Amino acid sequence: MPSQTSAADLLSAELLAKLERMELVSRKIFRGRMKGERRSRRKGQSVEFADFRNYVPGDDLRFIDWNTYARLDRLFLKMFMEEEDLHFYALIDTSPSMDFGQPTKFHYARQLAAALGFIGLVRGDRVKVLPIGESPRRAAPVLRGRHQLWRMLEYLNGLEPGGTVALAEAAKGFCLQNSGKGILVLITDLMDKSGYEAALRYLLAQDFDIYLIHLLSAEEYEPAVQGDLRLIDCEDGDVAEVTVTAPLLKRYKQTLHAFIEGARDFCSRRGILYFPARNDLPVDRLISGYLRERGLVR
Repeated sequence: MPSQTSAADLLSAELLAKLERMELVSRKIFRGRMKGERRSRRKGQSVEFADFRNYVPGDDLRFIDWNTYARLDRLFLKMFMEEEDLHFYALIDTSPSMDFGQPTKFHYARQLAAALGFIGLVRGDRVKVLPIGESPRRAAPVLRGRHQLWRMLEYLNGLEPGGTVALAEAAKGFCLQNSGKGILVLITDLMDKSGYEAALRYLLAQDFDIYLIHLLSAEEYEPAVQGDLRLIDCEDGDVAEVTVTAPLLKRYKQTLHAFIEGARDFCSRRGILYFPARNDLPVDRLISGYLRERGLVR
């Protein structure tokens, strides 16, 4: 059954008030399909004057500055700051390992996707939040404008963990169906036995501005386990019997640290901005603190 999470559980009124003053930031310049509320570094023909350039045959005569021509006897064209929209994608890992922690990593991922999506909606960006790791029951809508907030939350509330598609295959499917440009935020724990590298390479093959939020639970950072345990892999059902000792916990933490640093290094070498995140850090603090410092929002 789909999650019965309420809209307020994903975005509280207090969080909405904080997010309303923010905007998403891309490191790349994309030519949007529609005029949005975003100032572009490209110069176009919008409403705010930016600069002059020399007239060349074929330019629109409406933008000639005739006052300057009267003074200098030369033709100059007025340039304006062009406002453009941005396409924002939030991909949520739905693999069974995301259904862990308190709150679960999956719930936290939906909160984060909803918060970033709302920032985009307020600024007039085109927003699409969708699961990765499963075949969605219905197509993810492309949303625009703050009035689409409840539609986005309704879609997110219909998602649930338990996807059976490998991360690489899911990323490949996404790229085949979404070839546009824009900001892409992947929220995942990267726990896939076949690895995460192929999935990220598929995304890199497109012209997305990619941000990876590597989400782990506090319980995974500091497991409160001891003694003889029978562990069952939630992804494929593999069973392992272990005796948890202090040396074993130490090796586990070393392995986890190496896993995190390996993902960070893989991303940094390829221009992906990598963010480690924990499920016990409030979403508003993650966005207004770490994500703002690293340039995803401002």
